[in-house]
Amino acid sequence: MQRECIARRIEVEGIVQGVGFRPFVYQLANRHNLKGEVLNTSSGVSIHVEGIGKDIDSFCRELKKNGPPLAHITDVSDYPETMKNHNSFSIAESRPDASRSVLISPDVSICDDCLKELFDTKDRRFRYPFINCTNCGPRYTIIDDIPYDRPNTSMKHFRMCGKCQEEYDDPGNRRFHAQPNACHDCGPFLTLYDNNRKMIDVKNPVETTAGLLKQGYIVAIKGLGGFHLVADAENDKAVYTLRKRKLREEKPFAIMSFDIEKIKRFAVIEPEEEVLISSNRRPIVLLKKKEPNQLSGEVSPKNKYFGTMLPYTPLHYLLMQHDFTALVMTSGNRSEEPISIDNEDAFIRFSDIADFYLTHNRDIYLRSDDSIVKRTAGETRFIRRSRGYVPTPVFLNRTMQPVLACGAELKNTVCITRDNKAFLSQHIGDLENLSTLEFFELTIRHMKRILDVYPEIVACDLHPDYLSTKYALSHKKAKVVRVQHHHAHIAACMAENMIDGPVIGLSFDGTGYGEDGKIWGGEILVAEKSRYKRAAHISYIPMPGSAAAIKEPWRMAASYLYDAFGEEMWGLNLPFLKATGADKIRFIIDMISKKINSPETSSLGRLFDGISAIIGIRNLVCFEGQAAMELEMLSAENTAETYDYEWISDNNVFKILTAPIIKGIVADVHNGIHQSVIGGKFHGTVIRMFTELCEITRKDTDIERVALSGGVFQNSILLSGMIKSLEENRFKVYTHKLVPANDGGISLGQAIVAGSAD
Repeated sequence: MQRECIARRIEVEGIVQGVGFRPFVYQLANRHNLKGEVLNTSSGVSIHVEGIGKDIDSFCRELKKNGPPLAHITDVSDYPETMKNHNSFSIAESRPDASRSVLISPDVSICDDCLKELFDTKDRRFRYPFINCTNCGPRYTIIDDIPYDRPNTSMKHFRMCGKCQEEYDDPGNRRFHAQPNACHDCGPFLTLYDNNRKMIDVKNPVETTAGLLKQGYIVAIKGLGGFHLVADAENDKAVYTLRKRKLREEKPFAIMSFDIEKIKRFAVIEPEEEVLISSNRRPIVLLKKKEPNQLSGEVSPKNKYFGTMLPYTPLHYLLMQHDFTALVMTSGNRSEEPISIDNEDAFIRFSDIADFYLTHNRDIYLRSDDSIVKRTAGETRFIRRSRGYVPTPVFLNRTMQPVLACGAELKNTVCITRDNKAFLSQHIGDLENLSTLEFFELTIRHMKRILDVYPEIVACDLHPDYLSTKYALSHKKAKVVRVQHHHAHIAACMAENMIDGPVIGLSFDGTGYGEDGKIWGGEILVAEKSRYKRAAHISYIPMPGSAAAIKEPWRMAASYLYDAFGEEMWGLNLPFLKATGADKIRFIIDMISKKINSPETSSLGRLFDGISAIIGIRNLVCFEGQAAMELEMLSAENTAETYDYEWISDNNVFKILTAPIIKGIVADVHNGIHQSVIGGKFHGTVIRMFTELCEITRKDTDIERVALSGGVFQNSILLSGMIKSLEENRFKVYTHKLVPANDGGISLGQAIVAGSAD
């Protein structure tokens, strides 16, 4: 007896275009003996299937469970449909409005199938450095406009040969509609140059490059989202030379190794970290060092971690196979400038850094730095969210009107909302110069175009001098919403956790402009998305020299000591005072006393800096957050003992006094207590003190949810300890897992606050 056929329409939303989803559906339908068609629509993919009900049910289950590697299904809707009596299953022409509001896949690493072909001597793409398929390769960095078709990518300059075109047109081939599809005969190619821009005519540029690196040379290599500056990580002289030429004194360099076995030679890698570093997103993962190890001490000085990644492009694999333990792969930029993406620009900018250049002729339309993550408190935490993750959106718990959020000054990202999605840009950097501002503006234009969104609300920081704020205020026809920095931090945490307020928000960082014109950064807020109230904060302390105090933590140390001891500080037997010199410190105290260029701050980040200097760890910093980072690295974990602490109430706002903590630390220094113990006690003090203040706030408000945000929460001891302490006291704790806790996530919070404003 023949069973009756039925028809169904299935609408699929998510990242389902340009990732091989239609050929996957085509093959799946044929496997289940179904007829019909699949096509791209403005919201995703629409499928019409006809067949036995049981077969359609099996098809739907497998559709949801086993999609292509780059697909990300966010919603599947299923409707009864009228029979159209299709004779077969086919891939239909896209609707005219298709791809205008679909989700674009991030750039991802080479897949296992392409990697196998790359090293197969019988394959026609053997050693082809731009091998890719529908399941891997560049996406976001080569798109100029939507829809995501070859003419709208940087591959438009390369006409496919007959063999590549056949693959591209075949629904049964994994290169069906792979826009970057190419081979030796028709695609991009590599060229090696010396420092005088003279082309080096060699048969195998990659092999020659490997030889140069082994000799200790520095090579600028053009990759997926920009250039890397590359050196042999085992060669002390090469790494030191790179530091000297790049003017990067002590900030850790990222490194790349061929495989996990190579990484295990110099770092400890836990199972969760191994899964993370091997994923097709290929982030830089912070891994604990093995001591001793064979890598140069110049790679990551005074740090417990190596920032490590695996190869993610065919070019990387071809290079790394030449038996390197690790290569330094640091962003190809000058200090404080965006990563270089253009060959001519690289020749100019790296003329006094690189000895050689390995370039290619596939344009990069949008630069994208490597993402950086760390496993802390059982979760993956972003330090920088960029290549491999952007432009995958953060999904929200409600639909929002379109908002453009311009971010802060440091670690800038921008955010555009569309429906129930928030699209954060790749890492832009510190908005402190013209080149970064141009990159910022380019990114906004690019995101508007590929997302097909032109917001009428523009959000920015309260700080009047940020370039991002000035950019927002230049939008005369838009509604501009200025968002307090720390409120934005908490709103970002709430948004990614899909919760609505109120929450108790702990917002800890180095700098944020407060509503009173002072510098905030050690805040407890009672917050909702649309509003907040300040419940507690660290008491204000002068920052002598303003921005100079960030680069010279000894200034903050002097300020905290003067606040705690007054003129008695001169009688303290502190190595810090002797090393710094009485004249320099007296000058700073005069600035504080006369209120000359000494803005007041409540920043926890500055308190970390000051204590780092007081106990003799770091008086000057070479990069932002270095003093606090080294204090964390030296501190003992899980210290039970704490320092005395105290707060006062002023107009129903608690002000935490730093003097008792500073006095306790000075007493320990006098008594010869080791820095690790002092650091551990200080971390424990912060955790216990803020837990108690949360308990007081809960009694006043009945709020039991706490959101943690701000750059200080990149400190693993503090984050892990704070979560544990709050949960032990029956709080529900929310943290960042989708965007950075630092200012890289603040544009998300700005967008949420602006879109929720009354």
